[in-house]
Amino acid sequence: MKIASFDVDAQKGFTPLCPEELPVPGGDEIAEALNHMDSRADLRLGSKDAHSPRAAWVVATPEEMLHPLPLANADLTWVSHCVPGTRGFELLDGLPQPADYDYFVWKGVEPDLHPYGACYHDLAERRSTGAIEYLRQNAVDLVLVGGLALDYCVKTTALQLRRAGFQVALYLPACRALAANSGEQALEELRNSGVRLCEDPTQLDAAIAAAVPNLEKK
Repeated sequence: MKIASFDVDAQKGFTPLCPEELPVPGGDEIAEALNHMDSRADLRLGSKDAHSPRAAWVVATPEEMLHPLPLANADLTWVSHCVPGTRGFELLDGLPQPADYDYFVWKGVEPDLHPYGACYHDLAERRSTGAIEYLRQNAVDLVLVGGLALDYCVKTTALQLRRAGFQVALYLPACRALAANSGEQALEELRNSGVRLCEDPTQLDAAIAAAVPNLEKK
């Protein structure tokens, strides 16, 4: 059986290190857990948000966030975050550099794009980032997922992988949610979709042991 791990948007812009961006509580604490998760995998994938400071969805204050937008590929307003060249764009300390991953995705580069999942560039999920194809080409059976934030990009990436036919395990020590309520809702949605939720290393090992090679692969 072949296992891949996916570090989703584990960037400083989603941590208290960058309080003016999208500071996920505890987001700066997950690097060690991500590295443990990735030590159990044969391949390591990662992703980063890479946004323009003048993107169509950018608003000036947190109070203006989460308002609907009439755009095909940006559904809500957000404050500026993860702009290339800034501290918020950087991966967490202790993680590899993007070039050291087996496969890496940069998303949201165009100013009218704000995808959440790392498998597609658009909200309609028609423009692949190549991650699913890479996993299939390498005959991956199980994908271990962690990153930031649980209730948005991590959740969406895990659901995209499930819909693509992969077995998926979410390693909770390697995730943090932007908000407690939406984090709980995300976990329920993931559980209902067949994602295995792992609360500690023992449960992660159990998920790996329980995975069946090629059972769901399309």
